[in-house]
Amino acid sequence: MMDQRRAAILRAVVQEYIETAQPVGSGHVARAPEVSVSPATVRNDMVVLEQEGYLRQPHTSAGRVPTDKGYRMFVDSLVDPGPLQAAQRDQVSRFFTKAHGALEEMLQDTTRLLSGLTDYAAVITGAPVDDATLRSVQLVGLGGRTALAVAVLSNGVVTKAALDVGDDVGDEHLAAATAHLSRWLVGVSSSSLPPVPPSGDPLVDLACARAVAALDAVGHEHEASPMFVGGAGRMAAAFDAVDSVRRVLDILEQQYVVVGLLRDIVDRGLTVAIGTEHGVEPLAECSLVVAPYLVEGETAGTIGVLGPTRMHYPQALAAVAVVSRRLSQRLSSRPSTN
Repeated sequence: MMDQRRAAILRAVVQEYIETAQPVGSGHVARAPEVSVSPATVRNDMVVLEQEGYLRQPHTSAGRVPTDKGYRMFVDSLVDPGPLQAAQRDQVSRFFTKAHGALEEMLQDTTRLLSGLTDYAAVITGAPVDDATLRSVQLVGLGGRTALAVAVLSNGVVTKAALDVGDDVGDEHLAAATAHLSRWLVGVSSSSLPPVPPSGDPLVDLACARAVAALDAVGHEHEASPMFVGGAGRMAAAFDAVDSVRRVLDILEQQYVVVGLLRDIVDRGLTVAIGTEHGVEPLAECSLVVAPYLVEGETAGTIGVLGPTRMHYPQALAAVAVVSRRLSQRLSSRPSTN
């Protein structure tokens, strides 16, 4: 355990470096209200913190900057997620009150909301199709020979497919087919829908077979793990070096890398991955703040922000937590035929 004085010094260094991106000297730290010791004492403690791996000195006679270990101590023990400002809370509330339309559009809009709240790039991933199950299925007559099959998945995705059911299939047959499909398909994996057993009514069986074939074909058109990115351009202002920006933007274009990275962080039980902790070398100067979002109590995907290691962690943690919670509530309350 770090003693209180050195903890206060480390906190002061991290907070000042986040704000200025400049090495922090002992004189400035000594003036911090929670430190209240002489610059000489601060210098001695900063040497110890450097020896213990929490700080580093970029060059001789410079102040100190935090290491990944220092940021980790700051996030885990020295700071709490700060509440969003009232104006930001109102912004989130208005957004989700008005959020409608297709799931893909809502998730893309949510990345822009989160990026605006934090000033970092925002990423949202959906659950792989292999992990999704059917929550509901419905057949709706469109008139004539055409019906619409609507399936809602456990990850919030809604798939729709038009099908030809013939002249003899009426609304009563579609209602019976809906009940039969629901009996056999709700809860099964959406990656490959099985044929349903016969119902005893040839017209109901015809509607069921064509609905399964149509929904299965549409399901295979969806990406295994959709990803949405908002605010990637904000990364240019977060780094001094052009090469750093280029590396980050290159990674954001590699969907399979980002999807796997976010899932791995969540699976490890982390909410923050700092610098080299996430194991993706081009993002060594970055941190990720992540959280899962849920649909009907089941994990549907991951939401997060990507920024420099000197990101404003309390604000990022608060924004991700609030948006994740509101997104979960909104998706869980979506009408089944939206």
